[in-house]
Formats: sequence, C-alpha cells, structure tokens
Amino acid sequence: MFYAEAMTVTGADFVELDRIAVEEAVRVVDLATAADWARDTPCAGWTLRRLVAHMSAQHVGFAAAARGAGREPEYWREPEDMSEPARTHRSAAAAVLSAFAEPGATEREFTLPELGGGFPGGQAVGFHFVDYVVHAWDVAATLGSAVELPQQVRVAALAVARQVPTDPARRGPGSAFAPVLEVPVGSGPLEEALYLLGRDPGRWPARRRTR
Repeated sequence: MFYAEAMTVTGADFVELDRIAVEEAVRVVDLATAADWARDTPCAGWTLRRLVAHMSAQHVGFAAAARGAGREPEYWREPEDMSEPARTHRSAAAAVLSAFAEPGATEREFTLPELGGGFPGGQAVGFHFVDYVVHAWDVAATLGSAVELPQQVRVAALAVARQVPTDPARRGPGSAFAPVLEVPVGSGPLEEALYLLGRDPGRWPARRRTR
C-alpha cells in the first residue's frame, strides 16, 4: 500500500489514476497553439514549451525506470527538438502509460535519480501520478483553461500531496514543488492539493477556452 494512513490505494490503483491524469495532461497540452508556447507558466521561470519538455522527459524517464533502466541519465534528459511540443509530449506519454501497464510493473523497484535512489513500483507510480495532476493543471492554467479530472483523482491527489515532505531541502528552487501555501477555507480537494504543493490557483483563474 502507498500512503495507507491517508487512504487505501494499491499500486494497481495508482496505475489507473495515473492513466487518467496523464491523458488529461495530453488533452490540455494539445489545446496549445503556436502563440502559446512562449507563455509563462505557474512553474516559475519556465515557458510552456520548457514545461512540456520537462513533462516529456519525466515520462520517458519513468518509463525507463519501470523497465529497470532508471539509472541511465539519457532517459531523463529533456528533448533537444521541441519544435512540435504537443507531438513530443504525446509520444512520451504513450511510452510511460505502456510501461506502467506491463504486468508486474508496480512490483519492481524503480530507480529515480532525482529523488535519490530506488523506490517500490507502486510508490513510484504514485509520485508520477501526483506530478501529472499538478502539471495538467499547470498547462491548463497557462492556457486559461480548466482541468477535467474525476473526483476520485482529485481526492487521491490530495491524499498524496498531504504526505509530500515540507522541509526546505525538499521545496523551493531545484525541487519538484514550491513551499506550501496557505489553503483557503472551502477549497476543494484539487485546489487544496495545489496549495500544498506550492501552486496558487487564485493567481491563475480559468477562462473558457475552446479550439
């Protein structure tokens, strides 16, 4: 079990939750037009193109980790060619979903260099899951859109977010998440998760956006 004190979620559950989050990230990245790639994002200092490059690299890296090759640095490098960001991201997302869906994937150890070593597969998929709930929101917020995630995904993301370490060594520049922000009263589970992971939904209100 992963974060069993917060909720009962198995590695197999996280594979399905992760699939939903990743597919939503693909959907919102695909909304971007040529004029959007230079936009600033909730990830300080990153344009949308850079954020999607990071997302693509993490997908490829986690796919490699699921197959026992997580120690190899080339799998974690951002793509050199980001001339078609949505296409690059779509391909990387397909790779990680395929790797996680392989029989026994959550029973293997994943080597995740950025997190300092090996982790049980189910736990590692949980890391990827919450990251892509947040990154789907990052992209949607950049575009003035909203994420479309079912309640069980939002609740699971909050349960994981509540367990992410908050010490300064794990937050801030160079870390996966920014310092915790105060959670407004009445926040829903996704919004609370975002505040706990250093995002401020209030600064990035969704506007209706269609293709």
